Amino acid sequence: MSIAMNKIWTNQFRFGFDTETTGVNPTQVRLVTAALVLRQPKGEDQVITWLANPGVPIPEAASRVHGISTERAVAEGRPITEVLEEVASQIVDYWQRGGIMVAFNAGYDLQVLNSELKRHGMATLEERCGASEVPAGGVVDPLVLDRAVDRYRKGKRTLGAMCETYQVEPGDNLHTAEYDVIATLNVLDKIVENYPKLAQLTVAEIVSFQREAHHAWAENFNEFLSRRGRPADVGTRWPY
Repeated sequence: MSIAMNKIWTNQFRFGFDTETTGVNPTQVRLVTAALVLRQPKGEDQVITWLANPGVPIPEAASRVHGISTERAVAEGRPITEVLEEVASQIVDYWQRGGIMVAFNAGYDLQVLNSELKRHGMATLEERCGASEVPAGGVVDPLVLDRAVDRYRKGKRTLGAMCETYQVEPGDNLHTAEYDVIATLNVLDKIVENYPKLAQLTVAEIVSFQREAHHAWAENFNEFLSRRGRPADVGTRWPY
């Protein structure tokens, strides 16, 4: 990793990341699509997208969310190992160049990618970075930030709901990976605009802020679940 932890995080270039999958459990689902969007300070975003053949049927419930059927994935998707290698290599390249990954509920997508890499006997993100964990200094999660800066706001905190809260035009294709990434990047811009103190934090400080914020939220949510007799198993570690 080449990110200097004492640098202001908003001075680093940003790239968004999102996946669409076969389900909801991040350690068991299979990757169907992925998108990386490099946000340029001036000019158009650079978008890279992938469609994979996950090697398993895509449940109808998942297809209804992201619009990719098993038939389309088989006919148009590339071999999953090729897609995984390209996605992981591009992420690590951006990190090594000092980039900050922006991902909504980042832990989910990072677990999806790492679980798929392990499943296919490929090097994980950590191994590619020569680190013991995913480089947290290279991740910013608008969901974690929003929960921290507007803790008592009622209502959902889905990407769509947060687009409405921060007056971001979500477009007509939410739940398509590249559109979700662009919306996430725009939501982050609005959070920083509304809470300018965040923009002055160093990389190390934004990492610490997110870790502490997620830990506090997860503990409170687990207590909420326990009071209702439900399993309190939300992880307190960030990004996962």
